Amino acid sequence: MAAPLRSVARSVSRAVQLFPGLLAALMAMPLLWIGVVAVAEGLNLSAWQALACEPQLPQALLMTLWTGLVATTLSVACAAWLLSRNFPGPLWQRTVKTLSPLLAVPHAAFAIGFAFLISPSGALLRVFSPWATGWDTPPPWPTTQDPWGLGLMAVLVAKEVPFLLWTAATQLQRADVGPRLSRELDVAHSLGYTPRTAWWHVLWPQLWPRLTGPALAVLAYSLTVVDMAVVMGPTSPPTLALLAWQWLVDADAAVNTQGAAAAWLLALTVGGVAGGLWGVSRAVQRRRPGVDGQRGNKHKRVQGGSGVLGLTVLYGAVMLGLAVGSVAGVWPFAQLWPSALSLQAWQSVVSSTDTLGITLLLGLCSSATALVWAVAWLEWGAPALPALDRLMRRLIYLPLLLPSVLWVVGLHRLSLAWGVDATLAGLWLAHTLAATPYVLIALSPAYQGFDVRYGQMTASLCRSRWAFLTQVKWPLLKSALGAALAVGFAVSVAQYLPTLFIGAGRFTTVTTEAVTLASGAQRSLTAAYAWLQWLLPALVFGVAAWAGRPRRFRPVGL
Repeated sequence: MAAPLRSVARSVSRAVQLFPGLLAALMAMPLLWIGVVAVAEGLNLSAWQALACEPQLPQALLMTLWTGLVATTLSVACAAWLLSRNFPGPLWQRTVKTLSPLLAVPHAAFAIGFAFLISPSGALLRVFSPWATGWDTPPPWPTTQDPWGLGLMAVLVAKEVPFLLWTAATQLQRADVGPRLSRELDVAHSLGYTPRTAWWHVLWPQLWPRLTGPALAVLAYSLTVVDMAVVMGPTSPPTLALLAWQWLVDADAAVNTQGAAAAWLLALTVGGVAGGLWGVSRAVQRRRPGVDGQRGNKHKRVQGGSGVLGLTVLYGAVMLGLAVGSVAGVWPFAQLWPSALSLQAWQSVVSSTDTLGITLLLGLCSSATALVWAVAWLEWGAPALPALDRLMRRLIYLPLLLPSVLWVVGLHRLSLAWGVDATLAGLWLAHTLAATPYVLIALSPAYQGFDVRYGQMTASLCRSRWAFLTQVKWPLLKSALGAALAVGFAVSVAQYLPTLFIGAGRFTTVTTEAVTLASGAQRSLTAAYAWLQWLLPALVFGVAAWAGRPRRFRPVGL
């Protein structure tokens, strides 16, 4: 009897040892396949020759660099300015609380609402026209798809500033960073330096190295964005990312290979620009000067939340414009309010059960799959194989590092090789691979910071590992688990290129419908889909917050 039990125990032990490797293989196999295929797509010499002869290429590349670099520079400058006015101070915590609602607005939905706001027949001119301009018809101004890329840069800055502020808040809220920097500022103030001089020469040089990674992520996104460029970007010439996407969806296979080469050129451009800026940043940090500025305690610190308030008002105006636009019937210029309200657009949206069903199905399934894998990896994979964990994290972040147009090229080749092209299974795989890095990033701090003494106490009570996980650890982490699931759902809902490319036009989601309708004349229907694109993730975040709230027990006998 003892021999069979020992054999079973050895089998279980062997399975436990193999489990981290199986988890790594489940995620590494498709990611490596996509990476290898993406590299192979850049080795077609004829495609590069055709790309070099393309007359649109120089202007598209210049437009990409112009919009991406200016948008990134303005985003970092605005975030730094807002930080200098609010941290440290009583307004900082209020500023941090306003960031989550701003970050919850999807990029495409914000771009559509912003286009409604600044268009020649939009809300801004409707407000000022009756008493300032006297126009009876919209002026022929290129406020969207303008040839200078100003509209695209505006929406990029408005979306990336909250992200940079949020990443700064994650650093400043750390117990070993925020209080120390506040004390150093107080010391500089006591030496007679003005608050502004102290902030820029003491706090910012220490904070900027921690923000270099997020700033480079903003740069990469600004150079490679497609969905926002479809809504707001210039069309003559388009950005290189949009041009590559147009070639990739062409019916001609030779044009497709040219699009893949353009995607690789975009990746090389992003890598070269990011590497150059990183090197400049490192050189500046090495030559960091000491505090040398104006002295005098008579200069009081300028406290104010006007910048954050303005950003919040902008987001509120965008979402309000989408809400009103979704129920607007007849709305002649320059009336501030529609002459008639109609629910026809929302009735059309609600009747699109296939679009809503696919959006919810993909969002829930892909986020749940990503969460299960992330929990399993953090519980059994990362602790057992730390070296493999470091390698896997670099591999899992591949969807964040590669330009979206290059990522979907490899993803499409994978779906064709595995026979899941134009199927729900292929879309589920694509959305899961996109959501996993975000879920892992969202879950890792809470999971890795869990107090190990809970496990030791549970083991001392002779309870099993499974009992500890299901009755102690996971219930205590339910808030973080729910937030990570909501993040994965929001990422899935926002997927535009993978849904179009892998779905082959057979499946539509709320995001693909919103971006497609944005180029048409169905204003109310576009606004309804864009609003729904924000509403679905917001509802999931709300449910996650409700489910993750701490339980309150009534004392016995009261």
